[in-house]
Amino acid sequence: MRALVLAGHGGLEQLTIRDDLPVPELHGPHSVRVRMSAIALNRLDLFVLAGWPGLSLAPNWVPVADGTGVVETVGSAVTRVRVGETVVMNPGSSCRTCAYCLAEQQPLCLSYRIQGETTPGTAAEFCVVHEWGLATVPATIPEAERAAFGLATLTAYRMLMGKARLMAGEQVLIWGIGGGVALAALQLAKARGATVWVTSSDPAKLARATEMGADHALNHATGNVPAAIKAATGKRGVDVVIDSVGTATWTRSLMALARGGRLVTCGGTSGPMVETDVRRLFMNQWTISGSTMGSEAEFAAVVSEFRAGGLRPPVDSVFPLSAARDAYSRLQSGQQFGKVVIRMAE
Repeated sequence: MRALVLAGHGGLEQLTIRDDLPVPELHGPHSVRVRMSAIALNRLDLFVLAGWPGLSLAPNWVPVADGTGVVETVGSAVTRVRVGETVVMNPGSSCRTCAYCLAEQQPLCLSYRIQGETTPGTAAEFCVVHEWGLATVPATIPEAERAAFGLATLTAYRMLMGKARLMAGEQVLIWGIGGGVALAALQLAKARGATVWVTSSDPAKLARATEMGADHALNHATGNVPAAIKAATGKRGVDVVIDSVGTATWTRSLMALARGGRLVTCGGTSGPMVETDVRRLFMNQWTISGSTMGSEAEFAAVVSEFRAGGLRPPVDSVFPLSAARDAYSRLQSGQQFGKVVIRMAE
């Protein structure tokens, strides 16, 4: 079969297309083989490419977490999907038997894995997964949107609903609009009646976010984000901050929070180390939460909204598999607005 593989960690030169990989076999009665039609990149895929201490890749490692396709073969015990159905993928998997899993907290499972990072990814003609990692969706939804849906939308849903417990009428600050998680958070927050503040250093991205429903758009490179928010809210601040940037925004995120506010973080693209004045933390009674991926119940909930048309991941660009390096380069540039998609069938 044809697949995108990583020869090793490093730069774009490590990305190679192979045409001679074996088709993966079903690995149990609940396994499903999907013929992939399109995949989508996340910043996680850039991190896997670059590598980090402790991450080791098997030879001909197939990357990428997100994707869509058609069910090609099912195991003898599969009941959730049928051959010929169009599916999207939950990139995370767990043991499904431990205390965390039984409490619907699968991302906390000690055996939790993410496709393309610790299990083979989606960037291949065929992908084999457990049936619980799939959800059927209408084939009428554009292919690129189906590919772009999974990881970012699920992550944003858990951040806003599972961690922040967002309520109608609250105010939300989302840093770095243009990325998949930020755009999904914008759509989810607006659908729940929140007032949404977004930031970017790119005026064009701010304009597009406003068209999508953002109530306030701030240039974080030229303006003082916390001061602008406090001035507009009578010194109160926002109820929720969605921060995936880390070092560069952490202090400003806290400065923008109202008393009793909630900061939820899912990443540190600018760096992992942050400082917090614990006096301000307890005096303002803030809640700081980490969040990764989402539970099976949260995946089902967000897929339901996707099927109903309430969520439509913006797609920045679509590349053929032969131009996979260009797709990675586009994501590396940080210029994208929405998801970068790779079409598997050329």
